[in-house]
Amino acid sequence: MLSQLKQAWKLKDVRKKIIYTLMMILVFRIGTTIPVPGVNTDSIRKLVGESSLLSLYNMFTGGALGNFTVFALGVGPYITASIIIQLLTVGFESLEELQKSGEEGKKKINKYTKYIALALAFVQAIGITLGFAKNYLKSNSVFFVATVILTLVAASMLLMWIGDKITEKGLGNGSSIIIFVGIIARIPSDVIQVVAQIKSGTIQIWAVALLVVVILLTIAAVTYIQEATRKIPVQYAKRVVGRKMYGGQSSHIPMKVNQSGVIPVIFASSLLAFPQTIAMFMGADAQSFIQTYMNPMASPGVWIYRSIEVLLIVFFSYFYTTVTFNTEDISNNMKNNGGFIPGIRPGKSTIDYLNRILSRLTLAGALFLAVIVMISAFIMFFMKLNITLVGTSLLIVVGVALELKRQLESNLVMRSYQGFLK
Repeated sequence: MLSQLKQAWKLKDVRKKIIYTLMMILVFRIGTTIPVPGVNTDSIRKLVGESSLLSLYNMFTGGALGNFTVFALGVGPYITASIIIQLLTVGFESLEELQKSGEEGKKKINKYTKYIALALAFVQAIGITLGFAKNYLKSNSVFFVATVILTLVAASMLLMWIGDKITEKGLGNGSSIIIFVGIIARIPSDVIQVVAQIKSGTIQIWAVALLVVVILLTIAAVTYIQEATRKIPVQYAKRVVGRKMYGGQSSHIPMKVNQSGVIPVIFASSLLAFPQTIAMFMGADAQSFIQTYMNPMASPGVWIYRSIEVLLIVFFSYFYTTVTFNTEDISNNMKNNGGFIPGIRPGKSTIDYLNRILSRLTLAGALFLAVIVMISAFIMFFMKLNITLVGTSLLIVVGVALELKRQLESNLVMRSYQGFLK
């Protein structure tokens, strides 16, 4: 990886992308240190620290919610909007046609996603401001409350724009990079907290050692599964065009075990954070209910929360794989180019065969993600440890890092081919 970074830094185009990404990350980190004016941030930091649900959301915002900074909403509204649009795409043919209509269609869908994200940002900003932060505002006037809400919404839209720009001009997926940086930024404070707990005798050294072993094994397992691929053999028939003979070659279709990457984990975490926002509109009773039955660090909430999380991970694994890997298109492309899978008839038989393999691989990948999340979550629950880089967050960090590595490699390969052609 280090050698690839050195090679990449020598290439002007790739170096520009790396610098651009780092500059956007710097803007994001600066935003997470600018507090919303007129709010008692010390009291909010204490409240967030005492709530497991708010602490989880705080992790994805890089500590911005706990400090009640301008980026307190994070990219949550945009991710939730993306989920809504993808679900609607399956149900509405017009949206499905837009998705298939090339670059212009994608631009329109992206525009609709941003409108929905704006509406969700307003909902979340109102919920946070009039919910748990209401008692910590220095003024309850309509003008001041409206100012706080508009500040949170505007900053969330700015963060969404930063994510788009990273995707367009930098390296990796912008939203994933922002979440990745937010999680990584919490590691130093976690280390300080764990050291303090060891010194005070709250936790034992063997418990921390066990957690470190689990983290290392998780990184190795995630890396292995993310890179694991099943190759479906494809044979191309010989054909004569004029005086030349084409085809007769062998190839393969690469089908990854975890086709959807860490997207299901991000989607599941975003949706599970949404009930907390809704509860803020419904008063103290609703908030108490959510805190009791949806608390990932206390019983009985941990069992309910984790069960729903597993179901959502499996659902989004299948859903995202179905949207991104169209077996019918692959079958038709093979048929049009004279390709076939040995022992399988072209057409419907090929589609059924690919769907069957894809379904099995997706189930294996989804269960793997769920198991990794559950092991780390229950170790934290039973040992009473509250660390950022485990379970869901660790999956996201490793997945995004591997995706960055792949994109860096593809940029280097593309540049090598361009140099050869020149």
